[in-house]
Amino acid sequence: MPASPPILPHLPPDLRDRLALERTHLANERTVLAYVRTGMTLIVAGFSLINFFRDNFYIWVGAAFVPLGVGITVAGWFRYRAKSQRIAADAQAPVVR
Repeated sequence: MPASPPILPHLPPDLRDRLALERTHLANERTVLAYVRTGMTLIVAGFSLINFFRDNFYIWVGAAFVPLGVGITVAGWFRYRAKSQRIAADAQAPVVR
């Protein structure tokens, strides 16, 4: 399969690599923000179900949503840290062309 031409051929290779790493870092941040947003939504939904509904079913569902939201937020944070360390290690590695 022939290699596709570079999208920005006028940029030097080291700048293209740095920009690619920056895009990867920004994508990692967007992902952790999605985890936090999802976790916060579950936590707020859980507390809302507990406070506004008095039926046992809604209280149990709300009580399940709160730790689930906390777990998703914590899992997202650990995933972010692991990916961030991997991105930093790749940034230090020499580029072989």
